[in-house]
Amino acid sequence: MAHTATLTHGGFNLTARIANLIERVKENRARAAEYNRTYGELQRLSNRELDDIGIRRCDIADIARDHAYCS
Repeated sequence: MAHTATLTHGGFNLTARIANLIERVKENRARAAEYNRTYGELQRLSNRELDDIGIRRCDIADIARDHAYCS
């Protein structure tokens, strides 16, 4: 017969806390991937294309960050 011990700390199940941590790591990785994708796509545009859409090259990192982390 197998027994499993459920550890608790402050009323929170340790297993649930670990699952929550893993979920946050996955979400952060997805956001980082979205940042990198957006940054790369904008960086590949020519200065003319960026000008046509009203973006300065120096603003690309800020735009990618806002897109990935503030939306």
